[in-house]
Amino acid sequence: MKVASNGIQINVEEQGRGEPALVFLHYWGGSARTWRHVTSRLASAHRTLAADHRGWGESEAPATGYALDDLADDALGVIHALDLKRYVLVGHSMGGKVAQLIAAQRPDGLAGLILVAPAPPTPIALPQVARDMMARAYDSPASVEATIDRVLACKPLSPADRAQVVADSLRGAPQAKRAWPASASLEDISGMVGNIDCPTLVISGEFDNVDTPEALKAELMPRIPHATLQVLPGTGHLSPLEAPDLLAGLISSFVEGLG
Repeated sequence: MKVASNGIQINVEEQGRGEPALVFLHYWGGSARTWRHVTSRLASAHRTLAADHRGWGESEAPATGYALDDLADDALGVIHALDLKRYVLVGHSMGGKVAQLIAAQRPDGLAGLILVAPAPPTPIALPQVARDMMARAYDSPASVEATIDRVLACKPLSPADRAQVVADSLRGAPQAKRAWPASASLEDISGMVGNIDCPTLVISGEFDNVDTPEALKAELMPRIPHATLQVLPGTGHLSPLEAPDLLAGLISSFVEGLG
């Protein structure tokens, strides 16, 4: 379904029923479809809402407005438009940094925060040559395939999931592809995340080469009060596709623990 939010149309995939609702935000290069294996496992007991960020999937792609504030306002607009009274934010990678910014604002109804392989609140430290390579990662089918194999995934993806990752990455609007490596990943929200006051679970892949467990222990965990860390064995950065059973189980347990 399409939801009017922050002046544009945001695409949202909805399943299941119940409270708290689970609101899923995807990684740079993905879409709401990235979460399908996870949400399908949760929908029998939970209402799940997976959104396409602006410029990705089936959401609108305005010419400007790809800072973290814009992505956070889009997500909050969806939450308000759907009148979610109680919800849990689940953010992956770039979506995890967006979720941190939202949670730091302590919005009404936020019951919990789950950060899956999240980008840290500090600027991502990369030399310019690596940042330039990152900016070209989704230029062609061959570059996406190479990024999957060398950077994103530890476990082999099914042919269908691999094709989905390639299609989602190529489909992104040029301005959305540029914004994360050029600017949003460099935003520093480390001074804000200490405001997060809801229960927080951080989930990392043991072999994540993008946002490593070590980096999260250094840059994220000391900054969020009472956050706990779970490491998924034998998993890379794309845990929603590599380990959906384990991930869905951790999410379900966390939500049940909220009461």
